[in-house]
Amino acid sequence: MIRIGILGAAGYTGGELIRLLLNHPEAKIVFDNSESNAGNLVADVHEGLYGETDLEFTAETDFDKVDVVFFCFGHGKSEAYMSEHDIPEGVKVIDLAQDFRLHPENNVHTQHPTSKSHDFVYGLPEINENKIAHANHVANPGCFATCIQLGLLPAANMQLINDDVAVNAITGSTGAGQKPGSTTHFSWRNNNISIYKAFKHQHIPEIRESLKQVQSYLDASIDFIPYRGDFARGIFATEVIKTDVDIDTIVNGYKEFYKNAKFTHYVDKPLDLKQVVNTNKALVHCEKIDNKLLVTSCIDNLLKGAVGQAVQNMNIMFGIDQTTGLKLKPSAF
Repeated sequence: MIRIGILGAAGYTGGELIRLLLNHPEAKIVFDNSESNAGNLVADVHEGLYGETDLEFTAETDFDKVDVVFFCFGHGKSEAYMSEHDIPEGVKVIDLAQDFRLHPENNVHTQHPTSKSHDFVYGLPEINENKIAHANHVANPGCFATCIQLGLLPAANMQLINDDVAVNAITGSTGAGQKPGSTTHFSWRNNNISIYKAFKHQHIPEIRESLKQVQSYLDASIDFIPYRGDFARGIFATEVIKTDVDIDTIVNGYKEFYKNAKFTHYVDKPLDLKQVVNTNKALVHCEKIDNKLLVTSCIDNLLKGAVGQAVQNMNIMFGIDQTTGLKLKPSAF
């Protein structure tokens, strides 16, 4: 049994993580930390868990009683926490923030460099499964980064990314976290769409690092325009690559790249978002128009884009089947 602690357990990712772990046959939640909610029932905050658990939030963090800790903090808090607290060497850490995703020399977020902060493995199983299996600390990828990378990595593996790539992706409101903001409340978000952080999104550097890891070089720009959608969860992305390689060769390359992937699948038909919402799946599809390859990819931002992938990484780190506790099915409607 894997004994688990959760830090920052009161937010959207914390609630989704608790929901997954309650139904994971090899997992036991030892503590779910939230200082502002200490003593409150988990189900009183994450109301979808009524009838599922009588767990309470706690201000305590007894690291000697756990095997792994999930950091569900906002960005910037994980690195500070690692610097200020003594987590035993034998306790694994899976961080869902952006603090440790980049190689140390590229990580402008690191404020307190330590040996612990520099041994995080980037937790994208499709390219780093072996590294994750031997890691003590894993940095879970960003949601946009996961979706976009999974659309582009097979092309990089075929050395196809030699010109600027145009990327558009739309995300649900849960991607902005639980804290209310001017662009998250219902009356603004409903029946609305908007662009933010065009060409400057914080996930672009991690996308570039993974593409360079697979292709060995990347001179092209990733021109990413993110959109806020009027739905709660999911990411739907398109990536346009200029290439003269024929579509049959490309499709075969995509299928070969993902033939052993547990959750990422190439699909011959055009995609829609409902195929992945409430699952840990990533779906990818390709079309060729003249010299332009149009790749479509989609995920659930809270699952494959966050805690589903985090649990997948935990399974790999502890040597159990990647799919354990993650055999989730989408709605039929």
